[in-house]
Amino acid sequence: MGQRSDAKSKMVTAARQLIRERGYHATALSDVLELSAAPRGSVYFHFPGGKTQLAAEAAQAFAREQADMIERAAEGSDSAAELISVYVTRTRENLIKSNYTQGCTIAPLVLEGASESELLAHAGSAAFSVIIESLAFQFAFFGMSRASARELAEVVVSGVEGALVTARAFQSPAPFDSILAVLVDRAARLGAAEPTATSELPQVHHQTNTEGTHT
Repeated sequence: MGQRSDAKSKMVTAARQLIRERGYHATALSDVLELSAAPRGSVYFHFPGGKTQLAAEAAQAFAREQADMIERAAEGSDSAAELISVYVTRTRENLIKSNYTQGCTIAPLVLEGASESELLAHAGSAAFSVIIESLAFQFAFFGMSRASARELAEVVVSGVEGALVTARAFQSPAPFDSILAVLVDRAARLGAAEPTATSELPQVHHQTNTEGTHT
């Protein structure tokens, strides 16, 4: 059982990397098997839905990783502006470290696969929701109203996604520097809002099922 579980995890990790680098359509199952060194029969044993299911689970894993990163960053931050700075900077640094080859795992599913697969459409929406809700949850703890926290979280995610694309196009981190200045300023302004009651904080959903819906 341990070997089977390890093979599945390795395939998800490989799919995440390849989708980030090549996109959804250009990622073949044979490439995932080669990179993960998993047995060929593992694909349909662990992913009876084939490439579509594998991609959906890769997006889910990426979203969980992002949510965990946000939580860790929030623990070491004193404000929403500081959390945003850490989140944007880490994404910027990861892109530079990959030599501008690794973007987002979720975006290709939305742009390339959503129109042909309901599963991928739901997976993309659910994965982005996990990240947005994670940020909104933390922003609310830093004193923003629920509505402002949600709005800012959506702007941060949208800004980062755009920066990932333009930074790869320009082979430069400049787009991240530009959005960071604007986002930090916006967060500082919203930080003056009265604290929100804990009972009214947005709920964070860290998991999605393989059908792409929240659990």
